[in-house]
Amino acid sequence: MRRPLAGRITALIAAGLLVPALAACGADDGKGSSAEGGDSTLVIYSGRNEKLVKPILDKLEKAVGAKVEVRYGDSAELAAQILEEGDRTKAGLFFSQDAGALGALSQEGRLAKLPQSSLDEVDPAYRGSAGDWVGLSGRVRVIAYNPDKVGEGKVPDSIHDVVKPEWKGKVGFAPTNASFQAFVTGMRVLEGDDATREWLKDLKANGKTYANNLATLDAVESGEVSLGLINHYYWYERVAEKGEDKVGAKLHFLPGKDPGALINVAGVGILKAGGQTETAQKAVDHLLSKEAQTYFADTTKEYPLAAGVTSSVEDLPPFDSLESPDIDLGKLESLQETLAMLQDVGLV
Repeated sequence: MRRPLAGRITALIAAGLLVPALAACGADDGKGSSAEGGDSTLVIYSGRNEKLVKPILDKLEKAVGAKVEVRYGDSAELAAQILEEGDRTKAGLFFSQDAGALGALSQEGRLAKLPQSSLDEVDPAYRGSAGDWVGLSGRVRVIAYNPDKVGEGKVPDSIHDVVKPEWKGKVGFAPTNASFQAFVTGMRVLEGDDATREWLKDLKANGKTYANNLATLDAVESGEVSLGLINHYYWYERVAEKGEDKVGAKLHFLPGKDPGALINVAGVGILKAGGQTETAQKAVDHLLSKEAQTYFADTTKEYPLAAGVTSSVEDLPPFDSLESPDIDLGKLESLQETLAMLQDVGLV
């Protein structure tokens, strides 16, 4: 049974998630209020990194015919902020890095139902089962490895293998990263809390922690660790920047629907209480358009989920070839339980 709203917010505060969000976007700065501007201003709470998505969000004003304000932060923090604000929220659109934060808002009835025409742009596996959020781009969890340390045929084929004794001190990961936490939540859904907790204990004993995916990839490239648990697109962005021959790591896509091969999505939902439904819907449609989907495919190196766009990134496995575990992404909403587990084993 899920905790009531107040209990869930308390859990996020205890986990240290809500306070930064309040500081980052809770103050009344007199701008973007739905009460003041209505649909004349669209306020977006974006859990996606500003560097990654600012270019495409900068084009929204023309597409929606209104001023657009974007407040950036961590997806979990912003979801907690929206829950705390309740009917007072200034957000018209939530752009989340992962499905879990969208699922949390959906569970609390904070998201508006999307038109079927928008939902139909995306496969049902990558949109909310209640029809109130939709995925925009996909990111798959992979193992980065240093080919000087690990032969290509020796890379683990399961997330369970990286906690075996032969990898002690050789595995890098970022436990405070939202994508890692979403993966752990997915593992909890797939294999249960007890098995996941034991795996985390073994990973802690075997691994080295880093601040984020990029730092983990750096460690793999330098040989500080042999393996790194990251999202695929960080490697492809680095290859685009430096050239593959200058990148000291390679990627391994896990087979067999392993929990470590989770495909998570970045997606959007319209806030019921934001008073910006019409403008927010125009933004959703633009983000599902060929222009925006091509941006996600070619610039951020993610998998586009709509508009029939396919990635042009060289050597990126086709989306339909990925062997991701079968999971309802909306069930990734139990973030507070994942955080409590990570705290319990001493990883955050």
